Amino acid sequence: MTPPASAEPYRVRLTDLFEGPMDLLVHLIRKNQIPVTDIPIALVTEQYLQYLEWLDALNVEYAAEFVVMASTLAQIKSRTLLPLHAEEGEVEDPRQEIVRPLLEYLRLKAAAEQLADRPLLGEDTFTRGVKPAEFAPPGEEEVIKIGLFELIDAFQKILAGLSEEARIEFTTDTISVKERISQIADLLEEKGSLTFYELFSDRPNRSEIIVTFLAILEMVKLALIRTVQHVGSGIIRIFYV
Repeated sequence: MTPPASAEPYRVRLTDLFEGPMDLLVHLIRKNQIPVTDIPIALVTEQYLQYLEWLDALNVEYAAEFVVMASTLAQIKSRTLLPLHAEEGEVEDPRQEIVRPLLEYLRLKAAAEQLADRPLLGEDTFTRGVKPAEFAPPGEEEVIKIGLFELIDAFQKILAGLSEEARIEFTTDTISVKERISQIADLLEEKGSLTFYELFSDRPNRSEIIVTFLAILEMVKLALIRTVQHVGSGIIRIFYV
């Protein structure tokens, strides 16, 4: 018998979040503090696949490009393990297959960010873009805009701190994602902004954490909220747009 619609798992689609496989690679490079031109391909491939596993576990749908990139990384990894045979000259490093497009992507992304900061045809014609610093509370000006993968990192830390008793599966009386979105919106209306940890109760269980995380992803996708991170403390703060 087909289960009722309410029992079906809630799925979030990333198609409108504007973050793709290149963004995940950039995140891993920055997270591991490694040079783009000397990527430890085995490490990056392993961590990349772990992120895809997390997205699968959370019922988050991602574009086919993520799978294509995973295949590319696995292929490059296997080629780096093979012995090199070169009769003439030097054999090109297999990692260049990903390094070249990654460097080009970083250049284009930097150029796009610079263009986004420039006023176009006057303030009366186009809406002024809001900078992350304008969302920072007093005394916390050093903030950066963050996206999906930084949120996943914060989410993983919260899950890692759960007690064994709190590691439960979903139950039929779990609050829905839509209801959680409404709750978060009410909190933001009241307080103006929230830290990521303020979204959870003192002793959250696994269900509460996952539903809250999916609600945050939906709100980001719908452009209802902005997320920034304080450079010094690493605290993530969420603001109503």
